[in-house]
Amino acid sequence: MSIVSYVKENPLPKNIIGYFFLTIGILGFFKNIVLASIFIAIGLGFITKEGSEINLDNKTYRNVKSIFGIKFGKWIPCPKFEYVSVFKTTEKQTVRVITASTSFTNDTILLNLFYNGNKHITFYKTTDKEEAFRIADKMKFILEIDVLDATNQEKKWL
Repeated sequence: MSIVSYVKENPLPKNIIGYFFLTIGILGFFKNIVLASIFIAIGLGFITKEGSEINLDNKTYRNVKSIFGIKFGKWIPCPKFEYVSVFKTTEKQTVRVITASTSFTNDTILLNLFYNGNKHITFYKTTDKEEAFRIADKMKFILEIDVLDATNQEKKWL
């Protein structure tokens, strides 16, 4: 089975906060089940990762939520893809805890599959440009579509 999978990594502070709440919830489970359950739910919310998968064998995709490496999501048939775009952007993540918040920014490269004109599915994110183009070439071959290099000001078809 050939599946292209991407799960977005959480920032370290978000994971630390999530595991902190999870630990408090587990330790307090026998003292106050309701309060412990709330802490566990908050902790799981912080450490849950999001992403997407495309099954290249049967041409289906799904948006996933991942907890401890277990992925959840419903498989949907892929639309007729027109092209894959390799796009460079800046990604910003904000972590909020009650009254405090902090933001993290980093350069990232998105691989989007476009269909029906301007609709798209983001199916992969990376910071490695070479890796992005290797995966885009694989998608080009399997789906028989073109690749658009949008990592620079001047876009070009590959």
